Amino acid sequence: MSKLLYSIVLQITGCGVLGVGIWLRIAYEGYASLLPQYALLSADSLAIAVGTITFILSFLACCGSWFQSRCMLVTYFSLVVFMFVAEFLVGSLAFVFRVSLGHTFREELQNGLWHHYNVTAKGPNSLVTIWDNLQSEFKCCGVVNYEDWFLIDAWPNKTWVPDTCCLPATSYEDCGKSGDANNFFLTGCYHQIHMWFVQRLHIVGVVGLVVAFIQLFGLISSMLLFCTVKHKRTSRTYKSYQTHA
Repeated sequence: MSKLLYSIVLQITGCGVLGVGIWLRIAYEGYASLLPQYALLSADSLAIAVGTITFILSFLACCGSWFQSRCMLVTYFSLVVFMFVAEFLVGSLAFVFRVSLGHTFREELQNGLWHHYNVTAKGPNSLVTIWDNLQSEFKCCGVVNYEDWFLIDAWPNKTWVPDTCCLPATSYEDCGKSGDANNFFLTGCYHQIHMWFVQRLHIVGVVGLVVAFIQLFGLISSMLLFCTVKHKRTSRTYKSYQTHA
């Protein structure tokens, strides 16, 4: 009964993580395009993947406990051990190489800006709109500074920037084409975007800790149930042998 209750709690947790992932996907749709090479590693994708896997594991745990199937319990135990080790390794590597990840994050932002910025794509989730929103909100320009815009494929060999890079006092239509750096925000958006991503990843991190704690409890309870089922079957075999004797 306790194992079945745990399975229900794990299912609810899986649905919760999946819900967080869907919320991030809908609320911040398009922001993964800032890092085109790592779009699949965005917070929403990770939450959806973890939520789906957790729900599948909870189904195995529920069936294993209800039918007292040792095969399902062993499968569940093995998969949870694999997930637990994988989560620990990913978290440890991210902590050890956090400085290198910061440099990679900046380089990928620049790569997405230089090679994927398309002035003709101006939908609500396009890279153009996302950069305009970020620069307007954080009062910044480019990744490192405004010169990042001089290297993009959208306007080669031009010293242009988007109009959202212009200071409020010098903001007018096509002000970004003036070429006067005194009219632009001098600081880049890297630190603000980095902190924005980190804050969203904190949500996934907190949920991940909760899931890891539940997984640890599941490992212990699944092994206890496995031993109980094995003991019951051994006892029944022994009693049956005594009756025939």
